[in-house]
Amino acid sequence: MPETPEKQNPLISPTSSRSVTQTINGSHRFVIQGYSLAKGMGVGKHIASDEFTVGGYKWAIYFYPDGKNPEDNSTYVSVFIALASDGTDVRALFELTLVDQSGKGKHKVHSHFDRSLESGPYTLKYRGSMWGYKRFFRRPMLETSDYLKDDCLKINCTVGVVVSAVDCSRLHSNHVPESDIGSHFGLLLENMEGSDIIFNVAGEKFHAHKLVLAARSSIFRSELFEKLDSDRQEIVVTDMEPEVFKAMLHFIYRDTLVEEELIAYGSCSAPLVSETLTAKLLAAADRYDLGRLRRMCESHLCKDISVSSVARTLALANSYHAAELKAVCLRFAAENLAAVMRSDGFEYLKENFPALQSELLKTVAGCDEDCSSGGGSKSRSVWAQLSDGGDTSSRRVRRRT
Repeated sequence: MPETPEKQNPLISPTSSRSVTQTINGSHRFVIQGYSLAKGMGVGKHIASDEFTVGGYKWAIYFYPDGKNPEDNSTYVSVFIALASDGTDVRALFELTLVDQSGKGKHKVHSHFDRSLESGPYTLKYRGSMWGYKRFFRRPMLETSDYLKDDCLKINCTVGVVVSAVDCSRLHSNHVPESDIGSHFGLLLENMEGSDIIFNVAGEKFHAHKLVLAARSSIFRSELFEKLDSDRQEIVVTDMEPEVFKAMLHFIYRDTLVEEELIAYGSCSAPLVSETLTAKLLAAADRYDLGRLRRMCESHLCKDISVSSVARTLALANSYHAAELKAVCLRFAAENLAAVMRSDGFEYLKENFPALQSELLKTVAGCDEDCSSGGGSKSRSVWAQLSDGGDTSSRRVRRRT
């Protein structure tokens, strides 16, 4: 009987995978205003930045004006990066940069990036673990250096969280470029090709396209296609400055803000908040129902809220329906109420926007409920002053319960 040949297994196509270890990077700038007032708070005591998120973890920068190490007798300032959220064995690279404010670019940099680490990335074992320098800079040298300007220090921090993943699907992939529709529409604005409407703003003329404006703004759509005479080709704008109108058109066509460095205002030498280009663009966004422009302006204004500016920024947010900016201002003012009440802006708020004072009152009450038993007494005493119309004299008003 003939032998039956053995049945062979069919060939299986080979598979492949790739393990990729890389860092997810993020940066944060910590501005320390009033350095001279922070001195003397005590060895081991720190000023903390706001928390920021990188790689799924929260981080914070700790600055010790009198140093962290008692043995140094406040000879050095200390700077550390701390893991501020729950996590175990978080591996990361770090970079701390003390910014040279003279413009010479001679920054003091401590970095793990762009160099080989003999023992690999630093591992933070648990929440509260820190990396940094007890002897970051000699204090006498710091106080006579270009790093300290107008009693202000600026520290840049970069965190690179190490992550590993198996990549199976993207060994062969096509790169899709970012959308460039904004640049194409921007060219329409620049070369005025096909423009069919002219805006006269304080004598300066801007050529635009009705369809583009109508697609971006319901107000423009109503004004250009429902109210405007078909033969009219020029509109006079009386409630806006030329540079503001130009920046608004730039956003409408390109969906970006023009030259962001001109929009952000500094904390030391900026004019009144209401006089900045950002604030005027916020008013334009409200006037023409440009929701995304409003949110972008809110984002910029949020970055520069301070004790001296928060009251006027709050009034601005209230006037132009900037709900998120308003909420941030109320929270900041409530948490720093005693200092805010001594500012010129608070007097402006009381005189011109009395209704906002009651909203601030409610926010203070909410903050008190969130406070721990040891941290609420100060806010409650100021709450009493505010509830009595902002009287900062020694007379106290008992809070109702």
